[in-house]
Amino acid sequence: MGVTGTSLPPRPPPALRSRGGMALARSPAETLWRGSNFVMAAFFALAAYVQINDPDAELWMVVYMIPAILTLLVGFNPLITGNCIWKNLTKLHLFLCTLGAVNLGFYLFHHSEKNILHEEEGREMFGLGIIIVWLSLCHITTKNPVGRRVQLIVTIAISLCPFITWFYIYVNKEMHSTWPTHCKTAI
Repeated sequence: MGVTGTSLPPRPPPALRSRGGMALARSPAETLWRGSNFVMAAFFALAAYVQINDPDAELWMVVYMIPAILTLLVGFNPLITGNCIWKNLTKLHLFLCTLGAVNLGFYLFHHSEKNILHEEEGREMFGLGIIIVWLSLCHITTKNPVGRRVQLIVTIAISLCPFITWFYIYVNKEMHSTWPTHCKTAI
């Protein structure tokens, strides 16, 4: 075994060992990261679904389905964030969502008459903000998909915020009483 060509390769650490392509053990941090991505993929898919009766449904369904798919891929394989195609699609979608959010922000600044969540453009801008924050978080985890403890806590909190906000708006009848019909009948 003294010859370099005949030695066995080193064993991978326990978290990376696999049997038949299936990982045997994952760290709790990786499990939470993957779970957060599955939660956000579900949120984005649900957000795309509720656009079905919106006047510009085609646009908003695509806007939400792209991060749903990208986030779902991260849930299945956190290392995908290092893939060139994944990174470029994410950067392009982040750029377009940022342009849309800035455009909506200027519109709201000049035309908003009430709480921005009462304005359709305000809700659209809030949705774009969620996409921007989550995809940016996924994008910066390229080198360390699991992240540090503080980053993981922030990730879990962010992944729960859209659902908490959605629930609050759904329960608060006064908040959505002035909304157009297509916003009230989605769910």
